[in-house]
Amino acid sequence: MVSLKTLLGMLGAAEWHRKGLEVPGLKGLLHPRYGVFLPTRTEYVELLLKAPPPLGMRVFDVGTGTGVLSFVLLQRGADRALGTDLDPRSVACAKENAERLGLGGRFVAEERDLFPDGRADLVVCNPPWIPEPPKNRVDRAVFDPGSAFLRAFLEGLGAHLSPGGEGWLLLSNLAELLGLRPAAFLAERLAEAGLAVKWKKDTAAGHPRAYDRSDPLHAARSAEVTTLYCLAVA
Repeated sequence: MVSLKTLLGMLGAAEWHRKGLEVPGLKGLLHPRYGVFLPTRTEYVELLLKAPPPLGMRVFDVGTGTGVLSFVLLQRGADRALGTDLDPRSVACAKENAERLGLGGRFVAEERDLFPDGRADLVVCNPPWIPEPPKNRVDRAVFDPGSAFLRAFLEGLGAHLSPGGEGWLLLSNLAELLGLRPAAFLAERLAEAGLAVKWKKDTAAGHPRAYDRSDPLHAARSAEVTTLYCLAVA
């Protein structure tokens, strides 16, 4: 027995998996599975297209989900990518998509918390952006209680970068706009972790809710900005 909302979600996910999803910058269709975060909001993927090509780089993709960030980076010139995720559904989904896109020989997915063993030239991460408890398993891709995921990523990043390596953090400022996180939070965590921002790129929210004036959170959603931070050891 499942609720109607869950059943509708499962049916919708089955259709996405059957038909595939177009993602800007990705050559080929993405086939997400039920229970894996669906990249229908594509601002964070589009920001990767504005970054320098990761030519010949070894990439770690922390919290890989469908694997979409790895696949875009591989198609833009990265040599190899290793994605990690705590959710076995996400790991299976990422592996399946890599094969569908012809990237199976250059992509590996592992079920583990945060970082894999070793170091990489580039570590990319799009962490959950709302520091509140999730209501269900799908929400875990959006909600990060106490910003625990973000904190752990920043604290461990330096130890997993090759000499001269970079960390690319993709993060929305919606939590700050809603008053759920102090404006100085990220700068303080970066200083504590011994990291510096080399450069950053911003993009405004493009999803429908940002333009829906009937939404109670319209003021915050319309001002939302997603940023790609290029981080390095200070």
